[in-house]
Amino acid sequence: MTRRLTMAQAAIEFLKNQYVERDGETQRFFDGCFGIFGHGNVAGLGQALHQDQSFPYYLCRNEQAMAHTAAAYAKMTNRKRTLVCTTSIGPGATNMLTGAAAATINRVPVLLLPGDIFARRNVAPVLQQLESPSSQDISVNDCFKPVSRYWDRMQRAEQIVTALPEAMRVLTSPADTGAVTLSMPQDVQTEAFDYPAALFEKRVWRIPRPRGDAASLAAAAGLVRAAKKPLIVAGGGVIYSEATATLAAFAAATGIPVAETTAGKGSLRYDHPQAVGGMGVTGAPGANILAREADLVIGIGTRYSDFTSASKTAFQNPNVRFVNINAAEFDAFKHAALPLTADAKAALTELAEAVRGYRTDAAYGERIARYRAAWEAEVERIYNLGHGPPISQGEVIGVVNTLSGERDVVVNAAGSMPGDLHKLWRARDPKSFHLEYGYSTMGYEVAGGLGVKMADPEREVYVLVGDGSYLMLAQEIATSVQEGVKLNIVVVDNQGFASIGALSEACGSAGYGTEYRFRRNGSLSGAKIPVDFVENARSLGAHAVRATTRAELEDAVRAMPGHDRTSVVVVAVDRDRRVGGYESWWDVPIAEVSAVEAVRAARKDWESAVKRERYYL
Repeated sequence: MTRRLTMAQAAIEFLKNQYVERDGETQRFFDGCFGIFGHGNVAGLGQALHQDQSFPYYLCRNEQAMAHTAAAYAKMTNRKRTLVCTTSIGPGATNMLTGAAAATINRVPVLLLPGDIFARRNVAPVLQQLESPSSQDISVNDCFKPVSRYWDRMQRAEQIVTALPEAMRVLTSPADTGAVTLSMPQDVQTEAFDYPAALFEKRVWRIPRPRGDAASLAAAAGLVRAAKKPLIVAGGGVIYSEATATLAAFAAATGIPVAETTAGKGSLRYDHPQAVGGMGVTGAPGANILAREADLVIGIGTRYSDFTSASKTAFQNPNVRFVNINAAEFDAFKHAALPLTADAKAALTELAEAVRGYRTDAAYGERIARYRAAWEAEVERIYNLGHGPPISQGEVIGVVNTLSGERDVVVNAAGSMPGDLHKLWRARDPKSFHLEYGYSTMGYEVAGGLGVKMADPEREVYVLVGDGSYLMLAQEIATSVQEGVKLNIVVVDNQGFASIGALSEACGSAGYGTEYRFRRNGSLSGAKIPVDFVENARSLGAHAVRATTRAELEDAVRAMPGHDRTSVVVVAVDRDRRVGGYESWWDVPIAEVSAVEAVRAARKDWESAVKRERYYL
């Protein structure tokens, strides 16, 4: 049997009937489509979505933002559900490039359906078409190739019969997921074909829990039993695998401390006896000291980014060994590790059985307890600094963390805030800490918060966003109001790019070009630019207030859950009152020659520090 549909109609009909199953739980994979219509998709996918409104359509304000929203939605659901994004050709499509890259780097599934130029070519060049003098088989959508896990162009209507299942294979893969881009020429979207009816039947994609190789598991168990100073580095794979309870039991049984990456924060509750805090450049001192001395590092679901590994200076024990548990073979082999290419929950369960009876010694346990107590005292000090006004950013984090509920979610992405949150946020639930820090995308926060709240409406969502990131992409406040998706947004106003300003100072460049100031005498050194974020948020439909003291901030945050729409509080902070670094270093190369003395001094310090970088062979 066949059904005669346009390619766009067939695509929507297929997407409606895709489901995923893991551990006996089955759910629909696509929960709707975000989009902005233009001449490249309005008559094709736009017509199909209008004709069949059982597949929800959401209108956003910016194409990059909708890709972030879809990625946040997928991340919040542990990659078991996601959203589709459609755009016109040209700028609508290329606006999604940053969102595609962020999704792929963070390994969350998003399906992108950008319109494309005419497949039949005879009317070229059409509006928004980039012409190439060397080939007619190219469009701006080719830019998606390096930032997509899977990329295809539908030159004929029947090609989706094979392309869509391939897209699903990648989207539901624990190891290879990311952005999937199917470019759809605007003429082909409208062409009809007699599609096999079986294409539209309900299909359930099972997300597997692959086990590791038995011999490798036995070898890993041997390394654990021999270790005197082992350390677990928990990455995002622990949370995606829903292995947090398994990890908690494993750490409690063995006494092995657990340090968390940014993506892995929440793998353990902050008050678990083996939780030693963040790892790496933005980590806690105890975690970084233990990493420096560790003779065995068990990496679970981590890709060892330069922040996590402190630019390859974190693990200094000359005899350190690595055991990596990862669904992706590529990551399992990093640092010359003994690889366990496996699901985190499955591998931890089997490793726990294989090392039954092993436990670190009492002295190691006492050190862990001391580091934990000292760090909790430091967090409490920063939470209650009593600085200002303007208050410190650490105090803002403390107010939100203290007044939010255990299942509430903090969302952030870029600037100095991710580092401070990684250090200071007391995670009480595996999904309470949501940061896009694989790509560190300014502008993610509001759009990401929208996706988080759509995925789990019962949780309060607190978006912490700096003024620089807010100015880049705040328009989805209007979308949240339109859809009745209430967000709690705290805008931290530090008059520019405080994070890069601090880095610039550390590099000897005095924070050049990182503050929002008027031009004076040829440089941006005039008075600070007044931006009224409160009025801006109100103009987008939000309830908005300004807090100038800690008490006012506390009152505003307490009131947020009671508002009937998205709520914004704007608070100024002292950009020079920063949370420090702890027992770590980040490799930012300094100019080798300079006329500036501060740069020369910074270069000298860098030349000394870079000597600690290691190859793990």
